[in-house]
Amino acid sequence: MGKTYERIDGRLRAFIEEQPLFFTATAPLDGDGTVNLSPKGVRGSFAVVDEQTVAYLDFAGSTAETLAHLRENGRITLMWCAFQGPPNIVRVHGRGEPVFRDDPRFPGLLGHFPGIDPTPHGLRAIIVVTAELVRDSCGYAVPFMAYDEDRSLHADRFRREDDESLSRYFEKKPDIATSIDGLPGLPLPLPVMPTAAGG
Repeated sequence: MGKTYERIDGRLRAFIEEQPLFFTATAPLDGDGTVNLSPKGVRGSFAVVDEQTVAYLDFAGSTAETLAHLRENGRITLMWCAFQGPPNIVRVHGRGEPVFRDDPRFPGLLGHFPGIDPTPHGLRAIIVVTAELVRDSCGYAVPFMAYDEDRSLHADRFRREDDESLSRYFEKKPDIATSIDGLPGLPLPLPVMPTAAGG
């Protein structure tokens, strides 16, 4: 049976930090708008900031649906599921905010990801999520699957870009500056990438 948690710590924190993959779900306020569900990988790009707050790095891609939905209404659910070991699913329902490169909080937040060099991935923003409801469930129907390694394709593709060329790439894509439903997405042009606080 599912259980509700007051904080992200102990066994719960260890479980979500061990998973190589998680999913994010967001939606616009418009009931006819497009619901978005995205897989997130790249080891080291997720962090537990404190017992009520998590964050992950938002990398270059061909759309910006999550950014747009969070800018409009802040609603987000993150989900992890065990593909190995005991069956388990954890969901964090909360309020999310994209922290963009020119935000004074950005360098400090970047310091929560010491194990990853974000530069090759075209880092666009850091998504910060404040948990409002944390629950787990059994995951009995989730299949066993093996994790081999991260793909190198994303870094291979975007390490060729600097801030200027990355902005041009985003400007050419129809669903980055605005979402599929016409909501404001990624602000362009991209500000210069700051370094982590103390880095």
